[in-house]
Amino acid sequence: MEKPWWKGAVFYEVYMPSFCDSNGDGIGDFDGLTSKLDYLRELGIGGIWLTPFYKSPKVDNGYDIADYCQIDPDFGTMEDFDRFIQEAKARGIRVIADLVLNHTSSEHAWFKESRSSRTNPKRDWYIWKDAVNGGVPNNWESFFGGTAWEWDAATEQYYYHGFAKEQVDLNWANPEVKEAMKDVMAYWLGKGVSGFRLDVINFLSVSDQFPDNPMDEVTGEQKHVHDQNQDGIMDAIEEISRFVHVHSGMFMVGEVGSEDMDMLKRYSGTGKFDVVFNFNLGSQKEFSPENLFAELKTMEKVHSADQIPTLFFGSHDMDRVISRFGEGDAEIEEERARLMATLALTAKGVPFLYFGEEIGMRNFVAHKLEDMRDIQGLKAYEIALQRGATSAEALKIANTKGRDASRSPMQWKASPHGGFTSGTPWIGMGPNYQQLNVESECNQPNSLLHYYKKLLHLRNTQDVFQLGDYDVLERRGNLILYVRTLKETNTRALVALNYDNQSIQIDPSELLDGQATYILSSRRDTVSGTGLITLLPNEAAIWMRAPLLFE
Repeated sequence: MEKPWWKGAVFYEVYMPSFCDSNGDGIGDFDGLTSKLDYLRELGIGGIWLTPFYKSPKVDNGYDIADYCQIDPDFGTMEDFDRFIQEAKARGIRVIADLVLNHTSSEHAWFKESRSSRTNPKRDWYIWKDAVNGGVPNNWESFFGGTAWEWDAATEQYYYHGFAKEQVDLNWANPEVKEAMKDVMAYWLGKGVSGFRLDVINFLSVSDQFPDNPMDEVTGEQKHVHDQNQDGIMDAIEEISRFVHVHSGMFMVGEVGSEDMDMLKRYSGTGKFDVVFNFNLGSQKEFSPENLFAELKTMEKVHSADQIPTLFFGSHDMDRVISRFGEGDAEIEEERARLMATLALTAKGVPFLYFGEEIGMRNFVAHKLEDMRDIQGLKAYEIALQRGATSAEALKIANTKGRDASRSPMQWKASPHGGFTSGTPWIGMGPNYQQLNVESECNQPNSLLHYYKKLLHLRNTQDVFQLGDYDVLERRGNLILYVRTLKETNTRALVALNYDNQSIQIDPSELLDGQATYILSSRRDTVSGTGLITLLPNEAAIWMRAPLLFE
């Protein structure tokens, strides 16, 4: 049986506003993205994950959708989108679209109808509740802070929003809502997308009894017990998956807002999503080889035969991994970035790279309020001021609470604005873009970009890194080792990741039960010798059991 295409693909997340601007308005668009498809093909990308590109007021960067079937003018036209899909397909690159089924913008026509009167046919498409004792229906909090209920004076009821008040939750208990969303998915499948990444998908259902959520006695924070993962959610997931997978070759990724691996595993596998994101691995805030290894072991233990993990260390919702793990030392930052790239592209799972990772883009920091764009950061700034912080202190807090850090524009050249735009970028450029950019790194044989290309080529040409199982998965102090085996071809590969600042010795031949052929190192051109091999500090190295021909 032929393997699904997505098991052999490396995915690349394109944050639409920040990738490439073609018309000088400072916002990335489809024509700009199309112009960079050759770059992605040469990098070795097999799938693109597009963040929302639908018509939106952009209260939450496009995750508040006002029309599911229109391209937002900032990103171009439907003709631009069609051309992009066609050109991507011509280069062997598939595209999956970010889709929000949980809520719409308050500017969506559906919600405007719903709030027009209590008797409107679409009233029950959203979650409306009467006031209780003159106040909110219960204590549920928005995940962006504050109450999750907004009063509508015209119809004298509250509507529910799990996130911003402008992101209104749909009522998935209403069959008409399900059918409307199937129509949306069918529309984009007809346009040529190869699947979807479904945002906060486990929030589709809430308790129909609307009891108060309990509070954590230690932290004082609310436990979101009754507003996610409720009865009926798996029925909805299976129905969505069944509808999409009727179309051959589709790929479904679920973003499940949970750190409970037993909960996460419920959402993928036969009849469900193909994969779900595991943020326990991907979003670790501090450098810890022990924690990285623990998550690898947990993923191997928890996933069943019809499930496969995801591997990622960056996204639009988290600080860039090179800034999280580098501890401010430029040399260590790059060495560890290479280690994380090796892990993401050789461990067991489906890899997702975030744009700019391959050139080592660092966090963007807003130095004045006008540079801040993220709704959570702006809210954190307001709260800090209310609590007595100075403007400078509030901005510092906002930078840690917001999600702007990883959203600065792609750094293509050393020219003004990094070659991203001929105009003024919608958000400030990241640091060091004159040194860290695609053009410069293409001309440096030992650059991070070239290392990524080598890793991607290795994964794309050797099935053991796509389909192999673990024979060995162990940690020796700050050294992580794994051996992947593909029985069909009798191929074995050893990956050694030395996360320590000290050298360490290993015997590749012993770990591979035979001759070990050196393939790649993150820190030197070759690793020679037999028997005990000395790994350098912060070095990743790869061996295979027999010489293999590379394309």
